[in-house]
Amino acid sequence: MKKHILIVPGDGIGQEVTAVGKKVLDKIAAKFGHEFTYDSALIGHVAIEATGNPLPEETLQKMKSSDAVLFGAVGHPKYDNDPTAKVRPEQGLLKMRKELGLYANLRPIKLFDELLSASSIKPEILKGADILFFRELTGDIYFGEKGRKNNGDTAFDMAEYSRYEVERIARKAFEAAMTRKKKLCSVDKANVLETSRLWREVVQKVALEYPEVEVEHQFVDATAMLLIKDPCRFDVVVTANLFGDILTDEASQIAGSMGMLASASIGDGTGVYEPIHGSAHDITGKGVANPLASILSAALLLDISFGLKAESDALINAVDKVLKAGFRTRDIADSQTASNMVLGTEAMGEQVLNNI
Repeated sequence: MKKHILIVPGDGIGQEVTAVGKKVLDKIAAKFGHEFTYDSALIGHVAIEATGNPLPEETLQKMKSSDAVLFGAVGHPKYDNDPTAKVRPEQGLLKMRKELGLYANLRPIKLFDELLSASSIKPEILKGADILFFRELTGDIYFGEKGRKNNGDTAFDMAEYSRYEVERIARKAFEAAMTRKKKLCSVDKANVLETSRLWREVVQKVALEYPEVEVEHQFVDATAMLLIKDPCRFDVVVTANLFGDILTDEASQIAGSMGMLASASIGDGTGVYEPIHGSAHDITGKGVANPLASILSAALLLDISFGLKAESDALINAVDKVLKAGFRTRDIADSQTASNMVLGTEAMGEQVLNNI
């Protein structure tokens, strides 16, 4: 198989972890007889510094002409501390999702047994947790009208959803549920929000097409509690953009660290694969970032965009072997981890490469 992959490292530790992700893709290509070609492009703060634009047109065109995108992260502290900045790295991320039609964000929350002690949640609560989140990506408060009024003393952000936006993400989630335990939880805030009432109405209608799937509806605040109290009750979860953003970060504690969580953003064209962690400028350049989420994102890329299930499984199994051997990055190490088993970014990547 011959495929072209665009590497978009972005900002901060995105540069470091995507370099490891590319190495494992190269190893997979060599092992399984594929030919992967690559290009690279700028997004986020580094793109602003170079071009003044968080998503240059050149980057967008490269994305559209690629078979898949391996993405890093965007963000920089200078913008976090300056709410008046008109051009921001995250604008590039939102525009990319909109322009590529990436309406479904898949976030698998799967706990490797070897990391039961890495989470702050009791092991007996966590064991067996395996959740697949579907977060809607192109609607909600992130894309609605926003601004200031009353001489700047009042701010507003409008949440908005159309029926077709809810239908298409719901259908993706139901299709996934059919391949798993045939259980789906739709998360909203229908007791308060009109967008959530539309959301629930549409999900109930789509559910009629999938009579084999057991459906429950939960309010987002109850879901936040249940994710910690009883994560094993969930299988497939579908929710809106804002709720999905928050809940999946919370769910990262189920897997032990945000450094373990991969994601896929898919739609009708090129898919984008990225770790859910941010740019983490506090550890940028120190060589300690966990590359496993980027490696697992590469596994999703192989499976979803290229249909290479065996190759994807080979990557996941390699990660499992490395964890079983006791190797850790510092974010998933605990008091029982020997100091010589705590590895940096590149060394952890080499361990995975050696186990493919």
